[in-house]
Amino acid sequence: MKHFVLAFLCLTVAVQAKQPNILFILCDDLRPQGLGCYGSEHIKTPNIDRLAKEGVRFENGFCTTSLCSPSRASILSGVYAHKHGVTNNFTEYPDSMKSFPGVLHDAGYATAYVGKYHMGEDNDEPRKGFDWFVTHKGQGKYFDTEWNLNGTKREVLKGYYTTIATDLTLDWLKKRSADKPWCMFLGHKAPHSFYTPEPKYEHSFDHVRVPYPATAFQLDDKPTWIKERLYTWHGIYGPLFEWRKKFPDDKPEAVKDFENMVHGYWGTILSVDDSVARLRTYLEETQQLDNTIIVFMGDNGLLEGEHGMVDKRTAHEPCLRIPIIVRYPGLTKEAKSISQQVLTVDMAPSLLELCSAPALSNIDGKSWVKLVQQGDASWRKSWLYHYNYETQFPYTPNVRAVRTDDWKYMHYPHGDGSPDKHMAELYDLKNDPGETKNLINDPKYAAKVEEMKAELVKVLADVGLNATSDKMPVDAGIKKELPDQKIR
Repeated sequence: MKHFVLAFLCLTVAVQAKQPNILFILCDDLRPQGLGCYGSEHIKTPNIDRLAKEGVRFENGFCTTSLCSPSRASILSGVYAHKHGVTNNFTEYPDSMKSFPGVLHDAGYATAYVGKYHMGEDNDEPRKGFDWFVTHKGQGKYFDTEWNLNGTKREVLKGYYTTIATDLTLDWLKKRSADKPWCMFLGHKAPHSFYTPEPKYEHSFDHVRVPYPATAFQLDDKPTWIKERLYTWHGIYGPLFEWRKKFPDDKPEAVKDFENMVHGYWGTILSVDDSVARLRTYLEETQQLDNTIIVFMGDNGLLEGEHGMVDKRTAHEPCLRIPIIVRYPGLTKEAKSISQQVLTVDMAPSLLELCSAPALSNIDGKSWVKLVQQGDASWRKSWLYHYNYETQFPYTPNVRAVRTDDWKYMHYPHGDGSPDKHMAELYDLKNDPGETKNLINDPKYAAKVEEMKAELVKVLADVGLNATSDKMPVDAGIKKELPDQKIR
C-alpha cells in the first residue's frame, strides 16, 4: 500500500510538472494598430511581434463591452457584463463569481495578480483566488504610484508604472514555490490616458505627422448624441486637449494638439514592449518559456478621433477591436493567424482547456483551442456587444449592437424612436471597414436592416437577454424614456 501511495504521488508530481504555466499580459485601451504585428507603420514592437511570429495572432479580436472594468471581468469569468454584474468602473467583481485564475488556484496552481485591477474603484485589497495580489486604487499613475503590496503595506514605489509593475511581476516569479505550476496576471496601465511616456520615449515620434482620421468630420449621418459628445470628456474637443474650438477645426495649433496626444499614446506602448522582453528573458533563462502560455492582449479598443471621439464605450470598430496574441508550443508550434471573430469571453474557457483544468459552467465564451489546432466549422458568425449607461459619464447612451462577419447594426434602447437623437446605425463592414457611411436610412438596405434587427434579437437571447425586457441598468433620469426595449 505504501509503495502504491508513493507511486501515485510521484505520478501526480510528474503530471503537475507538465501542466503549463500562464503569463497573462493585459494592456489598457490598446488598439491593434498600436503594434507592429497588426500593421503599425511607426510603432516598433519587436518583442510583442516575436510572440505573434511564434504563436497565434487573432486578426479579429473583440471586447463585448468597451470599458475597462466590465471587459476585465468578462476576461476573467467568460461571461457578459449582465451576468458578472461589473457594469461600470466602480463595481466590484463578485466573490461568488468564479474566475479562471481562481479555478486554477483550486486545481493546485500558484496564482498572482500585479497591476491595474480596476474593479471596485477605491479597493486595493487582495482578491479571492490569488495567492499574491498587488494593485492600487483607481487608475494608478504613470509615475510614483502607491501600491498595496498583498495587503501587508501600502508604499509609493518611485519610477515609471510599466517598469515597476514588471519588477513586481519578476519578484514574485523568482520567489514563488517551484513545486507548482503558476498563473501570473499582469495588468498594465499603458496605454490608458492621460498618455505619459517615460522620458526615453517622450520624443520618439516627434517627426511623425498625424492627421485627423477621415471620419472625424463625417458626422452628418450619425446620431445627434454623437455630435453632442464633441465637447465632453469623450469628444475630440474635450478635456483631453488643452483647447476649445469650434468643430471642425483644422488650424495648425489644433492639429498639433491632436498629434501630440497620439504621440503620447504611442510612446507608452514602447515601454510595454520592453516589459515583454524582460519577462521573456526570465522565462528563457529559467527554461520555462515553452511550458508557459503567454497571452498578450488589450481589454478594449479606443477611438483616436474617429467619429469625432477620443474614448471608447460605443460599438464602432476602434472601440471593439483588441489585439490577442497567444504563444504556446502546446497550442501550435507554427505561427498562425486566425480570422474568425474571437471575444474576451473566450479567454477563460480556452486557457482552462489548455491547462486541463475544470471548465467554468454556464458561460458565454467558447474555447478557441479546436479553432486554432484544426478549425471549427461551428464557430460564431455573429455576436452581441453591449454598453450600459453610466451616471458619472452621461455622454453615451445604452448600446446594443450585433456584429456579423460583414455587417454591424447598432441599437440605442433609450429610443431608436427618436430619428435624430438615438438614430440606429448600420454599416457594411466588408466594403466600408472604416464605417464612413451609415446606411440605416437608405431604402436600398431596408431588408438588411430587418435582417440585422432579427439577428440582434437572436444574439441577445443567446446570452439570456430578452429584446423586449432587457433589464440592463439605466440611469433613473432616463427611465421614463424606456417603456420597453423593443428593437424598432
